[in-house]
Amino acid sequence: MRGPVSRITLKACLNGGRRPGEHPAVPVTPLELAEAAREARGAGATAVHMHPRDEAGRESLSAVHIGAAVRAVRLACPGLPVGVSTGLWMTGGDEDARREAVRGWTALPPQDRPDFASVNLSEPGFPGLWHDLRRLGVDVEAGVWSVDDAEALAATGLGCARVLVEIIGGAEETAVSRARAVLGRLDELAVPGPRLLHGEEGPAWILVDEAGQLGLATRIGLEDVLHSPDGGPVEGNAHLVRLALARLGDRWMMEP
Repeated sequence: MRGPVSRITLKACLNGGRRPGEHPAVPVTPLELAEAAREARGAGATAVHMHPRDEAGRESLSAVHIGAAVRAVRLACPGLPVGVSTGLWMTGGDEDARREAVRGWTALPPQDRPDFASVNLSEPGFPGLWHDLRRLGVDVEAGVWSVDDAEALAATGLGCARVLVEIIGGAEETAVSRARAVLGRLDELAVPGPRLLHGEEGPAWILVDEAGQLGLATRIGLEDVLHSPDGGPVEGNAHLVRLALARLGDRWMMEP
């Protein structure tokens, strides 16, 4: 059931922390996530990243909610790599509660666990969480938001399935220079693992283009941006994936 996690080129980030009122196509329930994943895959996405929710629509790390969402996506999209977030905000900043929730995934059969989970280097407690995920058979994506995060990752010596170079916030005009600074520092420190470059909101499309120029994997979806490159409306995740692939071109998709 588990997909080829190392071969991801374009990941669809389906919902993030978006509220349904922010866009009518934001998926919340397991069935909505499954349908969004199916459509994104049909549009050309090679993996999905999602934030499962509880019955009230809040982001959740509970085994019940993680398992339900992963199970639904796997049924709709056999073989598609599926990932989740472990953002510390989901447990109100409580590191112990986050680890307890993730350790609860041991109750899930392996096919109901995600293929990978992102771990933000800017959040305290990431090394213990990292080890918990690996013991569960879940690959780790290292969320690197800055040069400091790159240095923190190198200092741990921990291996990961992928390094997410995530340019969060800041001006559009500095997005590329900030991305290059992080990527350059990762290379200087010989941090292993493939890179995936993306941004949020204003810089999102700029960094899709930059990833294409550099031959790196990237991501797009309603978590990151709610509009097209020209500022127009989008129908949903699949529409964003098609727009990204149109910008990246066929040659980029054939890169190793």
